[in-house]
Amino acid sequence: MRVTFELNGTTVSLDCEPRRLLSDVLRGDQGLPSMRTGCEQGVCGSCTVLLDGAPARACLVLAAQVDGHAVETWEGCARTEVGELLAGTVSEAHGLQCGYCTPGILVSGCAWARTGAATDPRTVLDGHLCRCTGYVQLLEGLYEVQHAVRRTS
Repeated sequence: MRVTFELNGTTVSLDCEPRRLLSDVLRGDQGLPSMRTGCEQGVCGSCTVLLDGAPARACLVLAAQVDGHAVETWEGCARTEVGELLAGTVSEAHGLQCGYCTPGILVSGCAWARTGAATDPRTVLDGHLCRCTGYVQLLEGLYEVQHAVRRTS
């Protein structure tokens, strides 16, 4: 079937089987290295993307379901002011370890920061599993982002 959607600000149109997962299309067909699957059950959060601005697990979404919608991966978020702020502050807090889960966490962080970072930064980590950091440094970086967003609002 033909699927047309916006990917990181660019219209993409491709033929794919209706049963193909969005995660497979993004990594395999579109060559996006930030698209990583861990559990392939929607539990670990590594494959998180923004679907029409809201976090979604790409391993649970069929490519056919994004027809006519907007998908943003870490590659898209990273080019924004919010993405640069997130990457910088989390890195400075030493919240990035092996990096496998990092893109999914930062994508969730982008959605959170874009809403004004009004909620507790721990909500960003809901549904994300990281086996390297212990979350403390990630949270320190997110608190810094929260303070920066509030100062500019």
